[in-house]
Amino acid sequence: MLKARKILLSLTLVLASGISLSNASAAVPTVEEQQIRTANEAVAEWKDWVNDHAYKLTSIQRTTDFDDLEMLKPLLHDKRMVFLGESSHGVAEFSLAKTRLIQFLHQEMDFNVLAFESGLGNIMDAYGNIDQQSAEQTMKEAIFGVWWTKETLPLFDYIKASQTTDQPLSLVGFDMQLQGMFTNGDWLQNKQLAKQFLTVEEQLVDWSSSEDIEGYRQAKPKLITVYTDVKSQVKQQEQVLKAAYPNEPHIVKLMERTLAQRIHVAEEYIELNIQSNIELKQNNPTTFYKTMEWRDQAMVENLLWLANDVYPNEKFIVWAHNDHIRKAHSEVMGTPYPVKMMGELLPEAKKKSSYVLGLYMGSGESVSNARDVLPVLPVKRGSMEDILAAANAPYTFIDMRYRQNERGNSWMFEPRLSYSWGLIEESFVPQEQYDGILLIDKATQPTYIK
Repeated sequence: MLKARKILLSLTLVLASGISLSNASAAVPTVEEQQIRTANEAVAEWKDWVNDHAYKLTSIQRTTDFDDLEMLKPLLHDKRMVFLGESSHGVAEFSLAKTRLIQFLHQEMDFNVLAFESGLGNIMDAYGNIDQQSAEQTMKEAIFGVWWTKETLPLFDYIKASQTTDQPLSLVGFDMQLQGMFTNGDWLQNKQLAKQFLTVEEQLVDWSSSEDIEGYRQAKPKLITVYTDVKSQVKQQEQVLKAAYPNEPHIVKLMERTLAQRIHVAEEYIELNIQSNIELKQNNPTTFYKTMEWRDQAMVENLLWLANDVYPNEKFIVWAHNDHIRKAHSEVMGTPYPVKMMGELLPEAKKKSSYVLGLYMGSGESVSNARDVLPVLPVKRGSMEDILAAANAPYTFIDMRYRQNERGNSWMFEPRLSYSWGLIEESFVPQEQYDGILLIDKATQPTYIK
C-alpha cells in the first residue's frame, strides 16, 4: 500500500511539474511521456466529474434563503458533530462561509452548540455575560485575536440575538491554550485569594515563554496550590457564580473543569513548553511536536466532555483549523506538525457520527496569525484545488463521505497535492482526511477590529 501511494505521489509530482508533451517522440513515447499523457487524461476525467457532481453555493453571506444548502440535509441528518475547518485563520471568506453554515445548521438542523478553537474558560466567561455586553465585546473576550474581524462579528451578532429565542445557540470553547485571564475572581468572596489567582495567571503566561526550566520547577508547587485553593471554592460559591454568569447554566461544571485543566497545564504542559523553547533555538522541534500533541489531546478530551457531560442531548458545530479536525493528520506528508491531532484522536464511534468539512482557497491572499499578508501560491495541475476549480464557481462544495471509488472520482482516493495556509505544500488522500471540501475560489484579507 505504501509503495503504491509513493508511485501515485510520484505521478502527481510529475504532473505538477508542467512537463510538456510537445517534445515527445512522434514515434515511440518514453515511459515518462506515457505516464504524463495518462496523468493528463486522468486529470481531464476528474475535472469533468467535478463539473458534473460539485455543488455550487450561491452565497457565503448571512441570509434566510438556504436553498443552495439543502443538499447538506441528507448528508448530516444523522450526525452529532459537524467540524468546520479552514486552511488559514486569516481569510475573510472562510469566516463568512462558516457563519452562514452555522446559521443553516442551527436554524434548519437543530445544531444548538457551537464549539470554538479557543479557551474553555475564556468562552465560559464571555458567554456567561452575553446579554450584558455587546456582540463585539463577547467576541473579543471569547475567542483568539486571529478571528477579531468584521467577517466574524456577524456570527456573534447572531449568537447574541439567538439568546432571546426558544432555540439559543450555546457557545463553548475546547482549547487549553493560555488566552489571558478567564475570570476576574470576584466570585471567590476572598480578596486575598482573588489577588493570588490573578498573579499566578500572569506568572503562568510568563513561564510559558521562558527558558528557565529549573526556575519553573521551583515555582510550580506554589502555582498549583493557588489553583487548587481556587477550585475548592467553586461549589461553595455556586450561588455567587450563577449570579456572576447569568447566561451560563453550566458555570459550576465549566469553572471546575477550567481550573482542573489549569492545574494539569501547570503540572505538565508549561515544562514541556519551556523545553520546547530551548530546543527550538537549536533547530530541534522534538518537544515542540510533543506540545502540539499534548494540546490536541486536551482539546479532544474537552470536546468529548462537553458532548457527554454538559450537553449530552445536543448536536455540535466545531470551528477549528483543518489541521486539528483532519481524521488522520499524522499521515499527511509535508505538514509542519507530523503528530496525531484532535480529529485523529477522536474515538471511532465519534468519527462515524461526525462530518468533517475542510475549507481551502484557490487563489488570492490570506493573513498569518502575526497578520503578515501571505499570497496564495498558484495551484499545481492535478492538485486538489486545481481539480475542484473545474466547477468554475466562487464557492464549490464536494461530498466525499458517501462516494465509491470509480472512474472520474479516483482523485479523492489517491494522494493529492494541496496547500495549507495557501503556501505549505502537503500531500494526502482527501477522502481519508475529510468528508467534504469547500473551495473558495478567491481568498481576501479579513478586516481586523482593533
